[in-house]
Amino acid sequence: MRIRPARPVRRRRLLTTLSVLVVLGATAPAAGAAPGSSPAAAAAPDDHRVVVYYQTQFSGGTYVSPRELTDRGTGVTDVIVGAIHLNDDGGVTLNDTPPDDGRFDGMWDDLAAVQDSGVRVLGMVGGAAAGSFQRLDTDFDTYYPKLKQVITDHHLDGVDLDVEESMSLGGVERLIDRLRADFGTGFTVTLAPVATALNGGGNLSGFGYDRLYEERGDSISWFNVQFYCGWGSLNDTGGYDGIIGHGKVPASKVVAGTLTNPANCGSGYVPVDTLESTVSALSATYPDFGGVAGWEYFNSEPGGTAAPWEWAAHMSGAMR
Repeated sequence: MRIRPARPVRRRRLLTTLSVLVVLGATAPAAGAAPGSSPAAAAAPDDHRVVVYYQTQFSGGTYVSPRELTDRGTGVTDVIVGAIHLNDDGGVTLNDTPPDDGRFDGMWDDLAAVQDSGVRVLGMVGGAAAGSFQRLDTDFDTYYPKLKQVITDHHLDGVDLDVEESMSLGGVERLIDRLRADFGTGFTVTLAPVATALNGGGNLSGFGYDRLYEERGDSISWFNVQFYCGWGSLNDTGGYDGIIGHGKVPASKVVAGTLTNPANCGSGYVPVDTLESTVSALSATYPDFGGVAGWEYFNSEPGGTAAPWEWAAHMSGAMR
């Protein structure tokens, strides 16, 4: 496995980064910013987020760059690259390929440019492919250093823990605690539960999210909540209102996750115009509305594969 050298400072983007910081009212990294994270990323908004999942980096053999999200001024705040897997053979892959493989060189450079524009870049861990969290739960000292190395090597601003397999409450709390100890308070730690997990219903993770939030809420940046595939809906505000009404997690930490294309899951896609109406209503109802997240980038409607960045621009507009 080839380890990439530390990312050099991109002087040609320095003026752009400084401009972003001035607009956001920041002239220095936020206190507690994660080691290796960019100052611009540390200044990204703490509510009304526009989060984009970026798992399909190659579609039909063609590279899908995330650069237009920032080059087009969409208002995106967070890009989550996935999925990081900790495998039983001791290896680490980004989807099916080691993250340091040369095929990803251009992607990591583009993500660095996205960071230089003031957007956080997180790594998604786990997801539908089971195993990573079971290994962290039962053999933490072997597998956690591998995850830490990926975070460090690629200057990630945070991680999204998508626990879709059984894991103990103590195991996920140990993972969160260690991430905080190693990367600081400015490092972003999110989780991606199904919507029912935050209103007292069932979930895919094994542990209870009410209890997790009671014990580690201060260490969790926010939740990218899955309102799709039968676990909830954003056809209207009812599912989101139910979570807030449950009284455990505040709106500032509940990001409404949705499908960006009906092909991305078996059910739950909400047309863009309907989604805009729901997001606009939530933003009006909750002044600190956590924002919206889209699964996933490469084929996002309404632009589809030709202009997937349009989805983020529509969501930013809806929250304004």
